[in-house]
Amino acid sequence: MALNRPIAPLVHGDHSVRGVMVKVLYALVPALLVYVGFFGFGILIHMVLAVVVAVAAEAVMLRLRGRPVRPFVTDGSAPVTAMLLCFALPPLAPWWVTVVGVLFAIVVAKHLYGGLGNNPFNPAMAGYVLLLVSFPLPMTTWPVAFTVSGEYPGPLVSAAIIFLGPDGVASWDAITGATPLDLMKTQLGLNQVVPEIAAHPVFGDFGGKGWEWLANAFFLGGLWLLYKKVITWHIPVAMLGSLFIMSLGFAALDPGSHPSPLFHLFSGGAMIGAFFIATDPVSAATSPRGRLIYGAGIGILTFVIRTWGGYPDGVAFAVLLMNMMVPTIDYYTKPRVFGHGPQHGPEHGRDHGRDHGRG
Repeated sequence: MALNRPIAPLVHGDHSVRGVMVKVLYALVPALLVYVGFFGFGILIHMVLAVVVAVAAEAVMLRLRGRPVRPFVTDGSAPVTAMLLCFALPPLAPWWVTVVGVLFAIVVAKHLYGGLGNNPFNPAMAGYVLLLVSFPLPMTTWPVAFTVSGEYPGPLVSAAIIFLGPDGVASWDAITGATPLDLMKTQLGLNQVVPEIAAHPVFGDFGGKGWEWLANAFFLGGLWLLYKKVITWHIPVAMLGSLFIMSLGFAALDPGSHPSPLFHLFSGGAMIGAFFIATDPVSAATSPRGRLIYGAGIGILTFVIRTWGGYPDGVAFAVLLMNMMVPTIDYYTKPRVFGHGPQHGPEHGRDHGRDHGRG
């Protein structure tokens, strides 16, 4: 009697690459609305520019590599990379900043390593760090929330600043200023204490004005990704938990020199990093235990860089540094295969996470 025996693989995932990308874009909508509400329309202009450049660069690189263009261009990974990068850029930065960052992310960080599923570093963070190191002035000129400045740059003013520069914009000095993390770090370096610094108008209840609402929106989007099983809880919990514990411990020892744990969680890139950046299945650890180690490492490094490093926010650097550690983490945390003895080697198990990469 003939048996109906399906061939391997016997278990298929429920997510396609395109489906994952669409859900990630949906999860970013609340944060995008909050971002526009507090900081103006500049991010929308940058996102349109970034997506066009990302898709064009993706198509050119696929053609040069002799790979089919349409399936990969339409999988949504390039627009997701472009949009995540834009959330890290000042919304009124010059247009060429976005172009340079996106080209580096897609061409160098993604395709020169083999394309989707093969890049060891998160492309969006690689592009952001290149810009931050190479062009510190435009990358640190952020607008303050309109609830602080009283100025709200509309679409035409935002477009004029982005493509023509801030010359002629009389209120430029009023609408720009230090970010909460930057202000906190700078004033601590001038021997002020946290309660004095927190009295500045840019600070809200427990984070920066506007920034804490943006973090809340990323948190809601992240919960939705967890509910839809696009990501697992391991990396967000480990990253945010380690950042919270580290900042709580130092704040308890010296509250005048170390801001509260809530300030660390709601004033910078911690939330978008925990739910949207560090969870990139291409460049993150693959096993549950490995994800806990990987996420905890990002949280600890973020605190260390923010507290003693040269940059006010360390999420991007922490993600890239832990990307470098992923092969070793996978090597030592690989689950034992049923019916076989312990196996060690970075090649096993990594492809599970590579199938639906956002790289």
